[in-house]
This record gives sequence, structure tokens and C-alpha cells, in this order.
Amino acid sequence: MFGISKRTGEVSEQRQIPFRKSLQGVMPYQLSDKTNNTDGYDIYPTHPLGGSRICNGYKSLAKWMKDYRCIMVDGFSGVLWDDVQACLQEAFATMGLKIRWVRASHYLKPANEIQQIVAPFLGERDSVWGVRASLTLKDFFQVKQMTALKWEEGFDCTIVIGTGASLVEMDGPVVYLDVPKNEIQYRMRAEAVTNLGMSEADEPAHMYKQCYFVDWVVLNEYRRSISSKIAIQGDVQWKSNINWMLAKDVHNALQQLAETVLRVRPWFEPGAWGGHWMQQRIDGLNKEEVNYAWSFELIVPENGIVFESDGYLLEVPFDLLMSVNNKEILGRHADFFGTEFPIRFDFLDTWDGGNLSVQCHPSLKYIREHFGEHITQDETYYILDCKEEAKVYLGFQQGIDPAAFKSVLEDSKAHGEEVNVNDYVQAHTAHPHDLFLIPNGTIHSAGANNLVLEISSTPYIFTFKMYDWLRLDLNGEPRAINIEHAYNNLRFERQGDRVKKELISQPALIATGEEYEIWHLPTHAEHFYDVHRLEFDKEITVHTNDSCNVLMLVEGISIVVKVGNETRQFHYAETFVLPAAAHSYTLINQGPARAKVVKAFIKDSIDHLKL
Repeated sequence: MFGISKRTGEVSEQRQIPFRKSLQGVMPYQLSDKTNNTDGYDIYPTHPLGGSRICNGYKSLAKWMKDYRCIMVDGFSGVLWDDVQACLQEAFATMGLKIRWVRASHYLKPANEIQQIVAPFLGERDSVWGVRASLTLKDFFQVKQMTALKWEEGFDCTIVIGTGASLVEMDGPVVYLDVPKNEIQYRMRAEAVTNLGMSEADEPAHMYKQCYFVDWVVLNEYRRSISSKIAIQGDVQWKSNINWMLAKDVHNALQQLAETVLRVRPWFEPGAWGGHWMQQRIDGLNKEEVNYAWSFELIVPENGIVFESDGYLLEVPFDLLMSVNNKEILGRHADFFGTEFPIRFDFLDTWDGGNLSVQCHPSLKYIREHFGEHITQDETYYILDCKEEAKVYLGFQQGIDPAAFKSVLEDSKAHGEEVNVNDYVQAHTAHPHDLFLIPNGTIHSAGANNLVLEISSTPYIFTFKMYDWLRLDLNGEPRAINIEHAYNNLRFERQGDRVKKELISQPALIATGEEYEIWHLPTHAEHFYDVHRLEFDKEITVHTNDSCNVLMLVEGISIVVKVGNETRQFHYAETFVLPAAAHSYTLINQGPARAKVVKAFIKDSIDHLKL
């Protein structure tokens, strides 16, 4: 077992710690009958490539590497570089090769200097948020010393290894190693890895904040900058194993995927208010976890795409698809959104759980000025399932006194006093297939005993909590309350009868046929996306209209999606994406009763986003 290197932030023989902290197991590197489930919701959806595309093991990688005089083994944050080097060294030793190893981390600037560099982007210590970094990876390194590195005689190969290895000016291919974002967080929670350039692990919440606002921003841009040099793409989410592909095969696979149907790998997290709907109904989830609050169905900054060949699995970040194929994915909206995927699907599970915090989200102007985001967190709650009398808190009561409400919230925060939320916020009874509209600035909360499909714009961490029912988080600590941020954004005019008229979608039938209906579930004027529900007995054909479509089967057993000559089956509650370049697709019902599919897409006009 390995510990933290106090200087490099990499793993070393210092103390006994696990390499990840999560009750949910790591994705298997190879499919088995047990993991290849086709009878229901699949937690490991894969995209088959045919044979001989994915290679397994460090021995096979070392065999590919052995004929080069110099190689850069680079990668994203979260890689256990000591383990990678040890596994490769063992493989090279069996071949009788003498390797000169150069650690990229030795050329990092001092940790205290890096802390000063990143500090302006992290905000106050107790703040949940920072602002997107404008740094590059070179800002973290002593670049002059790196560029002075030369190949040395007496070695069969010089290997520069670690994040930033490609900053050296040596002629050779790049082997790029990736770790999924959820696994990076599990490794940080176990203190097996640290933030970029940091010498010691911090509290998980602070490490995540630095990942979101600094590390991932910098490293995504760095990967784009060296993409032409990458020869191998490796997946190292397993401790002593690797699956890898030729980069040209990865790009070919992404190109094909950008023109047909795809599904990302979801991942699941417990939370203070979490419930048990997913835990009880989704095979493969650890039943001993305290609860599951979220499923990251499609939160692109943190999801990956899993390829399969000869049973071996290799995950690449969805960010990679967007960096290469954003025009095929987004079509006519690519110029505005760039490499950002704009729509988010996730589950909020409060089934036999608790209420979410009473909260709101920032305005477009506020999120741009304070956090450096391009779009804001405009949400909707689609009720996939709920118990009788389940509630959604949405909008203010008529005649709300903002000053009095703020005083009550502040007293609660200061003295732990309970707030009678119903005195200030409306509670609406939820029913399956209801759509509640939550444009920025709207006070809201999902009540207990719901399974909410959250259809939203992609930003997902900018929640200003005003009241959290006096509960602690899963670590026994108070959850952050952000009354001032909330009051800078709350829309108090959303009160009384206006709430039902403007914030609860009223479905309208917009097309009908012998065996189908298309319902429009109108969103708010501030939402840049819209929602349709496709209800059909046998099949229905849909056109993308040069825009990305995000869909989920919300009633029924399963459907088959046909794009050209390709078909793919999806089950109840699974999210899937049709890129704009697919042009058209057919949904075929596999169940005995009428299927219902929700479709989210970008509106024709998004002029209100162009402030």
C-alpha cells in the first residue's frame, strides 16, 4: 500500500492507506455474464468496437513502448504514478531493458508557490465556490528546467512520467492515462492522491473545489493542446491494471459515436437527504450504502464513455468527445456552447429519505461575474416516481416579506431554530410525469418520497442553500448555508397564483397519429432548453433538427433506438443522447403497454443567453 509523498503529491511508501474510499466498486476491466446485464438498468453501459481494439495489461503496453528511445507517459489528475511506474518497470525488466525514469513532478514549482498561484481562483476557505482558472499547466512547472532535459546514452529508453510530462521538448510519442472523475474523488477521499501540485491532501470538499475550478479546467485545456502528440489512450482506474487503445482508434470510435446514439456511464452518490428508490431497483449498486441521493446520469464534466472490445472495457471522459466532435454533437448550437455540453440529466432520490435544502441558483449575470461560468443553473424537476402526498416546494407564498424571511433564516443559522417553511414557500403535491420549472432565482426544494429526474442546464454545484432542516451531512458536520448569495438572486415576484401559472408546466398535445402522441411540456422563458414527451405504442421517428436530443424512457420496459443501420436497446430510467449529426432516429417500443420517452433539446432562440 502507498501513502502521500509530501513533496510531489504522488503515492509513495509512507503509510498504509487504501487507494480509494467508496462502497461502490470500481468498474470491472473486463465484462462477465454478471456485469453484462441486459435485463434492466445497466450501470456499465458500453459501446462495442469489434475485436482487437482494446489491449489489456502493462506487459502489452511495455511491448508497444520498447522500440522508442524516448516516451512521455502523461495523464490527468488522480493517476497513481508510482503504481504505473512500478508495473511498467517490472514489464521492462522481464525484457531485459534498461529504463531511465524521469518524474515530471520533480519539476513542479514549490507547493507553497503553487498555492499562491491557485488561491485567487478558490475564494474564501469556507466558501463552496471559486472561479474558473485562467491558468495553464506551464504555470505549475519550472518549464526551463524541463525543456533542458535530453536523452542520455546508456539507456534503452528515457521515459518522462507524470502529469505534465509532455512539457519536455523531447522527440517521442505520448502515452496518455486517464482516471474517471468519480474515481479521482474516491482516491482523494482516501488521501491516495492530492490536487495538482499540492504536497498534502486536504479535506475532500476543498480538494473537489480545487478540482472543479482549477485542476480540471487546466488539465482539459492541456490535453487539447497535446492531442496531436498522443499515441496511446490508457484507462488506469484499476490499481495495478490498465486497458489501452491506439489514439487513432479512440478518435475513430468517437467520430462514429458522434453520429449515432450514445449513453454515458452513470455513477451514484449518497447524501444527507438521500433515499432508497435506486438502491432497491438498480442491480449492481451496493445495498449496504447508507442511501443514494444522486445518480449522475448525464453530467458531462464528470461522466465518461465506455468502449468494449473482446470483453475489455476502456473509459474515456465525455469531455474528450466534446473537444473533438462538438459540432457533430451540438449542430447549430456548437458555436455558442463550444465544447460545453449544455444539458444535464440526473436523479434526486428522496424515496424514504428527506427533503432537499431550501435553495435557489444564480442568475446568468451573477454566475458569469462571480464564478466564471458560461451558462447558469436553470433547472426543472420531472417526477419519474413518487409516493402519495409527496411534495415539491416551489415559489413563495403570496405577500412574502423578504426582510422577515431573511431574519428567520439568519436566526435559524445562528441558533439552530426550526423554520416553518410552509409559512414562506409553497408546497405542491407531486404526481408522476409532472414537470416543475425552476429558472434561476426561484426558491425550491424536492420533498421526501420522490424520484426526481432533474432536467437542467449543465452547471451543477451552484446551489445557494437557505435552510437545511437543521440536519448534518454524512460526516456529522453542518451543511453550508449561503443566505447572502441567495438573497442576491432570489426572485420574490414568483409568489402566489403566479407560481402555478408560470412554474408548473401545462402539457399541450402538439402532434398525434394512430399510435402516438407528442406532448409539449413548456419550460420557462429563461430556460434555453425545452421538453417534449413522446408517447407511442409501436414506434415513432424523430428528427434532430440539427440539435442535440437528450432522452429517457420514463414509462415502459425497454425501447430500441434505430439510427441508420445501427440499433441500441435502452431500459426504463436510462438516459441516452442523440447527437445532432444523427439527423433522425426511430424509437421502437419493446413492451406490451405504451412507452413514454422524455426528450430535452435546445430551443430555437437562445438570444437571452448572449448578454
